[in-house]
Amino acid sequence: MAKKNSKSKSGSNTIALNKKARHEFHLESKVEAGLELQGWEVKSIRAGKANITDSYVFLKNGEAFLLAATIIPLDKASTHVVCEPMRARRLLLKRKELETLIGKVERQGYALVATAMYWKQNWVKLEVALGKGKKDHDKRADIKDREWQVQKERTMKHKVR
Repeated sequence: MAKKNSKSKSGSNTIALNKKARHEFHLESKVEAGLELQGWEVKSIRAGKANITDSYVFLKNGEAFLLAATIIPLDKASTHVVCEPMRARRLLLKRKELETLIGKVERQGYALVATAMYWKQNWVKLEVALGKGKKDHDKRADIKDREWQVQKERTMKHKVR
């Protein structure tokens, strides 16, 4: 009898992406962090009601917190639980990772940006990237490069014919 592949999944593991971060920041290194969530938040995330577009990571008292991430409560939420969609959520990081992030943010002027939220087995994980803000001319140069790549692909496609 053949074994079933336990890794077969229906659908993507991605919950939410922050595409705006790649446009606003030069992203360098990425760190995976766990999220400290309440029960209603996990249910809402399973229903696909999470948004991290304008979110960022804030460091305070040796801990990291995710701010401005929106998790919309379900209509069927319990009446005795107070749901705060925009509350600060603590990130679960190892002490060494946290110290390196604190050092880079305080000394080298980096910003911590949430780039993706995804499922890893049964846990919700957050991808946090170190980034430096882009200037307007950097953004224009990126757009110009992207448009040039599209135009180049079109010309190559028509030359083949």
